[in-house]
Amino acid sequence: MPSQQDDADPVDTSVAHPARRYDYLLGGKDNFEADRESARLIAERMPTIRLVAQENRWFLHRVVRFLAERGIRQFLDIGTGIPTSPNTHQIAQDVDPTARIVYVDNDPLVLAHARALLTGDPLGDTAYLQADLREPRKILDDPQLRQVLDFSEPVGLLLIAVLHFIRDDDDPKQIVDTLVSALPEGSFVAATHVTLEYMSPEQFAAVRARAEHQSAVRSGAELTALFEHPRLQVVEPGAQSVSRWWPDEAPQPRPSIEDVACNGILARVGPRSA
Repeated sequence: MPSQQDDADPVDTSVAHPARRYDYLLGGKDNFEADRESARLIAERMPTIRLVAQENRWFLHRVVRFLAERGIRQFLDIGTGIPTSPNTHQIAQDVDPTARIVYVDNDPLVLAHARALLTGDPLGDTAYLQADLREPRKILDDPQLRQVLDFSEPVGLLLIAVLHFIRDDDDPKQIVDTLVSALPEGSFVAATHVTLEYMSPEQFAAVRARAEHQSAVRSGAELTALFEHPRLQVVEPGAQSVSRWWPDEAPQPRPSIEDVACNGILARVGPRSA
């Protein structure tokens, strides 16, 4: 069942929110003028931003299906955003109707939409937590999460388009380490992250000037560094533009990496040290 906490949290429609901006870029209607204006300002500097959002979403689709087809039956999707079909539970439950999914986001508007739309197969279980990635221990200790997910069995942890909202002073490495340490052997961690490394110098300068105030823009090498954990083994091809990450499994034709300012990465969780 969806979480009942934080029902009274106000929705500030005057301030852009990443989940609602992402919804707008994907062609959704659950956004406000502040979100649309923020997206337009980004598009002035990065004309392919809608393509980036779509490619990021397709990466999620490929990863979830890959994991579900390899026996992962539990998913923890942190930073899920406003529901956009197909969602994680729809993809996973298409492979196995008993798959269980917990969605996490910090926006009360996302919570409202999740309650209305994130209903999965009755054989499985789908739940939503309103929480912030900056507090990973709070997420992991939530009673509802523990009711839905069994941490004695592998879990697919999804950090899709969320780590770039964690600035360096919030210690993203420690956040990832905390989450990974809680996962059982055989789990997987997938993430996408905005990058500027494929841009021209002129575009880099224009986007960087705005991004520094809103997010942490990291290269593929910096994303890989966040996954440097003794229990993680990065799956080939490593941190790679989402346009080139397992391209044969993606819609064709593939866009250039210069047009898709986003990297993806997938890693398998190994055994705990004795």
